[in-house]
Order: sequence, then structure tokens, then C-alpha cells
Amino acid sequence: MIVLEDIRNNLIEAIKISGMSQTEIAKKLNVKQPSIAKYLSGRAMPSLDTFANLCVILDLDANEILNIK
Repeated sequence: MIVLEDIRNNLIEAIKISGMSQTEIAKKLNVKQPSIAKYLSGRAMPSLDTFANLCVILDLDANEILNIK
């Protein structure tokens, strides 16, 4: 089962591992830094295209973030 809290935690971990700041990621995604903060706090989830691009930027498989085995 996909749980939003797990997705959020996986995003937080992936961003930490990347070494990029929220501002750097936001620039690459063409969004504002507060949007990234909202994704990480659980107040918002990225749109599908933003999520896909985030996976590309962080060099991740979307299945990892979504906990799909």
C-alpha cells in the first residue's frame, strides 16, 4: 500500500543524499523553494510532472520513492 507519509520520508532522504539544497532543486524544477518545503513538510504533494522531473534530478527510480517493489 502506498502511504503519503512514506513518500514524504523517501523524498526527504533522497534530497539529503543528493546534497542539493531546496533552492537548487527548486531552480532545476522551475518552481519556488517554498513549494519544495511544502512537499517535504507534507502540506502539498508535487504534481505528476514535477514528481517525474524530481526523480530525474535526484537520479531516482520513481518506484523507490513510491515504495513499489
